[in-house]
Amino acid sequence: MSSKIELQAIHLCKSYRKKEALKDVNFILEKGVYGLLGENGAGKSTLMRILTTVDSPTSGKVTYNGGNIVDMNEDYRDLIGYMPQEYNVYPAFTATDFLNYMGTLKGLSADELRKKIPEVLEFVNLTDVAKKKVRTFSGGMKRRIGIAQAILNDPKILILDEPTAGLDPEERIRFSNILSQMAKEKIILLSTHIVSDIEAIANRLIVIRKGEIVKTGCIDELVEDVEGKVWEVATRQDMLHKVNSEKAVIHIKQAGKEVHIRFVGEAYPDMDYTPVTPTLEDYYMFIMKKGENENE
Repeated sequence: MSSKIELQAIHLCKSYRKKEALKDVNFILEKGVYGLLGENGAGKSTLMRILTTVDSPTSGKVTYNGGNIVDMNEDYRDLIGYMPQEYNVYPAFTATDFLNYMGTLKGLSADELRKKIPEVLEFVNLTDVAKKKVRTFSGGMKRRIGIAQAILNDPKILILDEPTAGLDPEERIRFSNILSQMAKEKIILLSTHIVSDIEAIANRLIVIRKGEIVKTGCIDELVEDVEGKVWEVATRQDMLHKVNSEKAVIHIKQAGKEVHIRFVGEAYPDMDYTPVTPTLEDYYMFIMKKGENENE
């Protein structure tokens, strides 16, 4: 039977001079894939840097199985795999050279690397380019080599910041499948502003806005909160401004003299609207607009 792993944020706060990047953040992560959703500047990268000990909180703490990660020092860092939003892939290295270099920094022996590098290259579908220079890689391939270095030490906790940036649709599907294969035995936290990626990959959600946690929970259960509140309507152009200002608008499509709108909220009684099945994007947009009244 697999052992339990638990990562907990306890009253985390982070300030940069006069700016509060994180405000009393609390949550518990166990095995599985978690999506961290929020607008640019919401505090996602700051939170991930603290969880990986790249940065320190102003107050509060993070614990792993009850122990403070700061006190655990290298023992904790050995458990972490991290791919930041911006990272350097040395262009003159081949894929194998780069993974050798990163593995050495992680403290893996030459014997371990000889075994692990072919395994992770196969896992991220880069075996055929193992001897190619990284400078010849596409943006998606560079993201995949980033994932390869993050999982090289078989981490218990995998933290990925905007991992699908620059990936084409086929690569995003492949990436989703890669994470799904790993999720059973790891805590995986991925940050993105692409809601559809979270819906495809994660089973639990953390929504952060302006440094504060707005919602956490199972995605299916959270989406149920907007059941019966999502509508599509074809209406006059002059109604667009009213709907846009009063509702959480998801999509707008021009169609001649009419405009087709998908929105979340109470339906207008004088419109010919159609109820639709809610998605995570519907829920997220609703929370972003109405979150002040829905804090946990």
